[in-house]
Amino acid sequence: MRARQEANRIDDLVARCRELALMDFEFLYDSSRNLLTIGYDVGERRRDPACYDLLASEARLASFLLIAQGQVPQKHWFALGRLLTSHGGDVSLISWSGSMFEYLMPRLIMPSYDNTLLDQTCKAAVSRQIEYGRQRAVPWGISESGYNATDMHQVYQYRAFGVPGLGFKRGLGDDLVIAPYASALALTVMPVEACRNLQALAANDFLGDYGFYEAVDYTPARVPRGKHHAIVRTFMAHHQGMSLLAFEYVLLNRPMQRRFMSDPLARATELLLQERVPKKGATLHPHAAEVSAAARPAAAEAGAIMRVFSDPNTALPEVHLLSNGRYHVMATHAGGGYSRWRDLAVTRWREDATCDCWGTFIYLRDHDTGRYWSTAYQPTLRKADHYEAIFVQARAEYRRRDQAIEAHTEISVSPEDDVEIRRVTLTNLSSRSRQIEVTSYAEVVLAPLNADLAHRGFSNLFVQTEILPERQAILCTRRPRTPGEQVPWMFHLLAAPGAVYDEPSYETDRAKFIGRGRTVVNPVVLDGRKASSISPMGLSNTDGSVLDPIVAIRRTLSLSADTSANVQIISGVADTREAALALLDKYCDRHFVERAFEMAWFQSQEVLRHLNASEADAQLYGRLATSLVYANALRRAAPSVIARNQLGQSGLWRFGVSGDLPIVLLRISDLNRIDLVKQVLQAHAYWRMKGLAVDLVITRVRVRQRARSKSVTPEPMLTEEDLGDEPKEGVAIE
Repeated sequence: MRARQEANRIDDLVARCRELALMDFEFLYDSSRNLLTIGYDVGERRRDPACYDLLASEARLASFLLIAQGQVPQKHWFALGRLLTSHGGDVSLISWSGSMFEYLMPRLIMPSYDNTLLDQTCKAAVSRQIEYGRQRAVPWGISESGYNATDMHQVYQYRAFGVPGLGFKRGLGDDLVIAPYASALALTVMPVEACRNLQALAANDFLGDYGFYEAVDYTPARVPRGKHHAIVRTFMAHHQGMSLLAFEYVLLNRPMQRRFMSDPLARATELLLQERVPKKGATLHPHAAEVSAAARPAAAEAGAIMRVFSDPNTALPEVHLLSNGRYHVMATHAGGGYSRWRDLAVTRWREDATCDCWGTFIYLRDHDTGRYWSTAYQPTLRKADHYEAIFVQARAEYRRRDQAIEAHTEISVSPEDDVEIRRVTLTNLSSRSRQIEVTSYAEVVLAPLNADLAHRGFSNLFVQTEILPERQAILCTRRPRTPGEQVPWMFHLLAAPGAVYDEPSYETDRAKFIGRGRTVVNPVVLDGRKASSISPMGLSNTDGSVLDPIVAIRRTLSLSADTSANVQIISGVADTREAALALLDKYCDRHFVERAFEMAWFQSQEVLRHLNASEADAQLYGRLATSLVYANALRRAAPSVIARNQLGQSGLWRFGVSGDLPIVLLRISDLNRIDLVKQVLQAHAYWRMKGLAVDLVITRVRVRQRARSKSVTPEPMLTEEDLGDEPKEGVAIE
């Protein structure tokens, strides 16, 4: 009785599956063209105007089944395009994007017959993919897949990639994305070659817990600087399932094909799959110029995606903006800058182009010789044997070499948490062991910048510090001035896993750190034993309510000859003490630090895609931001023009301009240069996302016409008297 019940249950499931398998495709069939449309717009109640019109397409599987079921006539099969191309004497059908998916996916279920057009096409396509991988010096296998770009929700993007010369689509050589599942599909055509390629992918660590990763992106524009490729660390069930079917094809002697042809309707239609290779026929070479150009490895122009400075003594500091939308960091090429959280200044900063001595600094001191310097040019102003500041998307880098010690500093802001990270790699280039003291320093504000500017001493009275020796960190907050006031909590951590020589020491009193009559250039804590009342081996460990609060932590690193050590200086802000401690515990783990740097790069790419801007555009906007942060006479009107202005700040209010923020003024006289307006709007949005608030004013300047013109020049939005500027085209910053 149980067996009969199970048999009836199975029969019922089979019947239900057959009912679900009955799908009506006739409404998608365009009888005028004898082709299947791509889809149906339910809202408009019409078929999509585009059709699947190529035999070299994954849609031929649906075409075959519909013909077998009698839903579409057999002439539909012969209406599919059969344009041919050739590579190395092998003739193949042309697909749309030249992807493995288009050529090989139907073979996972449908049988293939030797010496037929489809069989020859699949072999030629795989051969061309192997050749293309050899030309680009990467593993082969290109198909539609995810790639190294995410949206604002950190979701990988997906589109079709292919090999130039196999597809009609233009620009196939602009991207280089290798999908391991494409090699798995090739097991059905060239199992030995595909198996070797899969082994090479596994040897390069492209294999994860659930199989091969989705893709490996070699496109230079989507690969972080200094890396050869980026792994798309995700798994798509569809691609993993196709890979399993391909393994089954090879290992179990094509079971799916046998099941497919067991259906009488499929057997009655199998002659369609046995189409011979045409003996004569014209061949095309789509976008031949792209084929030859794509054979050369792609390379991004370094000058377009980064700014490099070797001289820290410039007339005006060059700035770089880092932000996750809430926490903002500005870094100059000499090592100064500020940190802000929402509308609060985290660290002290002043707009002084002649003295860029504000920000978070890291001091280095040779324990044996007593000589000290900093990881950037600021604040010690010591000339290095080699110095370089590099600004790229999502990070600022500083490289300098002093006394055979190389310091490489990377600064980034985590996109997930309100945290800034300074990762310093110290390398001992000498032939002896060295002991290097690392000391961090920053002046704490945790208040609006205007409040700190108005009365620095009064603002400092509310800051309270706390040393957390068990966490090797300092915690800072502000005492509430009114009951129930929400106060911020800041933490400062210095971690050097596996390289420390002594216990950490701390300082939160600026007077004890700097000393009397000194500055950040030569603080007393870096002097020798005789010159300082504080031992050079440690700081005073002062905390609580101090008159001038700072955060400073010191550790000593032991570096053997030709070895490196990493130091991580991390600061962050949260709404509550518990949230700050949670962030502190989280970023004690170096894996979260590495993740933050990686995710910051992803976020920077998302911002650029959101603005439809390139990395070259971002570098341009970064250079312009220098004149917004620091007053620059070169981008202002002449003093004589400014002197003619008879109005005050209130004169701007009727135009919706407060005057509290820097003003970017664009004057344009030729409508043919309207792209300049688009670019400055793009820059304005970019600055806002990076935490730099500015007002943008665009005026149309009237230019006297020498010749007659039928067009009438409209009045400018603002008059010359209102703005006090000359009617010349360009960008000015006030």
